[in-house]
Amino acid sequence: MATLNESQSGKAAKGRTNKTIPRVDLTAMVDLMFLLTTFFMLTTLLGSLNAADIAKPDKTDINIVENYPESRTMTILLGKNNKAVCYMGTIEKANMKVASVANIQKEILANEKLVAKTHHNNPSKYMIVIIKPGKTAKFQNFVDVIDEMKIANIKSYAIDDDHIVEKEIAFMKINGL
Repeated sequence: MATLNESQSGKAAKGRTNKTIPRVDLTAMVDLMFLLTTFFMLTTLLGSLNAADIAKPDKTDINIVENYPESRTMTILLGKNNKAVCYMGTIEKANMKVASVANIQKEILANEKLVAKTHHNNPSKYMIVIIKPGKTAKFQNFVDVIDEMKIANIKSYAIDDDHIVEKEIAFMKINGL
């Protein structure tokens, strides 16, 4: 019997194979996790909001009126239907033009060239733009005009929604703005 048991136990040992437990290598998964984390961190930092810095003066003393140099001042009045009125100089001598807000950059560049030519390309005599949003103007038009100031590299611009004079209002009414 001893020989029978030995032969059976030999077959049993011979038939059984030692299987290794499968292992999952997570190195690639960890690398991918770090890449994705880095990607999302960078895109959220680069995708932050860009706000325009606009500072309006304090309204405590409303009797102060600032005189701008007539030869290099452009005024843009924002009206309804994505239209704007623009002119150079003072309102008394103004040659007002109606332009669409989408094409306002052409007017800005033309007037900037005019100011440079008038002042013999003197860098200290840059163009000043006064933006006057009317009551019927859309906020998006205001944002678009501010963007155009940045694109055209206008050094000085001001927002004045308090001093729209009667002649400007009358011109805007005549033109349906």
